[in-house]
Amino acid sequence: MRVEPFEMERLQSEWENRVEYNLSESGVHPMSLRELLGEEISLEEFLDQKLGYGQTNGSQPLRESIARLYSGADAESVLVTNGASEANFLAVWSLIEPGDEIVLMLPNYMQIWGLAHALGAKIAPLPLREQRGWRPDLDELAKALSRRTRLIAVCNPNNPTGAVLAEQEMQAIVDAARQTGAWLLADEVYQGAEREGAITPSFWGRYEKVLITGGLSKAYGVPGIRLGWVAGPPEKIASLWGCHDYTTIAVGVLSDALARSVLKPENRRRILERTRSILRENYPCLARWVADQKGLLRFVPPAA
Repeated sequence: MRVEPFEMERLQSEWENRVEYNLSESGVHPMSLRELLGEEISLEEFLDQKLGYGQTNGSQPLRESIARLYSGADAESVLVTNGASEANFLAVWSLIEPGDEIVLMLPNYMQIWGLAHALGAKIAPLPLREQRGWRPDLDELAKALSRRTRLIAVCNPNNPTGAVLAEQEMQAIVDAARQTGAWLLADEVYQGAEREGAITPSFWGRYEKVLITGGLSKAYGVPGIRLGWVAGPPEKIASLWGCHDYTTIAVGVLSDALARSVLKPENRRRILERTRSILRENYPCLARWVADQKGLLRFVPPAA
């Protein structure tokens, strides 16, 4: 299998820790361990943590915490992964065979694009267009479908535009997946990073063949613990766990423990409010700067 170079990731890996100003960071300013734990959580439980192999699909308490984010889910509906990128990898790797077709929202984080090509799939773009406010054209969605469509992959809130799908657009995507019998893969890792208003609704529960990927790298500001997940039907999650045995096997036990701390309801609320406060403070600076460029630059205001 020939894998194309992931040029963006390599560029970031080479430069993001060597520059004074990073204008391409994909999440909010990261938290320190002290900030993450706050005053209510003792450091002692982490100092006493045994550094053995953890539960390979994620500890039961962590999977239960993640499941609470999705109405009707339970621990068997969740597989814990090393970041949302591994969750996306496992989902695509488990579903795609040579000759299959993927409808892929573009622009997007290009991991799925490169992996699908390596697996021999054909990609039918679902474009988000600037003139439409980075919203999909549902007629183009219909044209992208075929009898070979195996997967529809979306990112909501979108990376990199910050656009959020409207309810009718989400329903149209679900209807398209149901019409073709395709799986729907919804990357929701930016859920919780909205500038204002409610958290973006999930695709969870809208269709029996939906997989949700998420993680703590973006809205939560803790990318360094490399903690993600995929949520879906328990029988499919069991299959993905088998694929996980061939990749990283398990997340680190410290990452698992820290993630359990992040997702305690009171801590989660505090962390996401920190994210909102950063966005409320910094977004006006960006908007003013763009306006000062006298037409040289333009952008569609992001929802997230």
